[in-house]
Amino acid sequence: MITQIVKFYIKDEHIAQFKALLEVDKQGAKAEPGLLEMRLYQDKNAPGVFFAYERFEDQNAVDYHGAQDYTQTLLNVLPEYSQSAPEVMLLENTAPAPLHESNPKVINPEDDVFILFFIFKIKPSFKNKVIERFATQVEQTRSQEPGNLVFDLYSIENNDDTLVVYEHWRSESDLWDIHFNQPYSIETGELLEQAVIGDMKQYMSFVSEI
Repeated sequence: MITQIVKFYIKDEHIAQFKALLEVDKQGAKAEPGLLEMRLYQDKNAPGVFFAYERFEDQNAVDYHGAQDYTQTLLNVLPEYSQSAPEVMLLENTAPAPLHESNPKVINPEDDVFILFFIFKIKPSFKNKVIERFATQVEQTRSQEPGNLVFDLYSIENNDDTLVVYEHWRSESDLWDIHFNQPYSIETGELLEQAVIGDMKQYMSFVSEI
């Protein structure tokens, strides 16, 4: 399986057109063989920043998606629409692995789902310590917090200084008021204070699904 995040930086005057093309791409991709999941997001605080979270069965599925007319249309406008080149992050699982289709948690009608990408830079010497610490953090968050829907940690292929946390919560308060006050989260936060380069808040992207 291939999992990737593509981060786009779009000029203000092209945000509406780009968002419409993303929606066309998503609708077309639903019928593709080998596509396991495609979810598209827009940053709530930086409307020109978009994320595509994608899972494919294999490289053939990635290549098939890239060859479709709707994907080519999207790619062809990027030189004009973009502030800078998209970032493509090929994700690698850590332990415990993402649950994906085996996730027992489902969205309730009353949920106001709150989604976060925490893509943060660390001092390379801390990488193994952070991944080991998150093994406990992920397991405890999933098992002990009813407000959590998705909590996954990824490393990035050929990148020793960046990690990705992908989170879905039933509500914003489940993150700020409950999750961050858990003893295991406090312990993880103390390690991140040493490991992360700069202010952690700069790496948090709160997003709305398209």
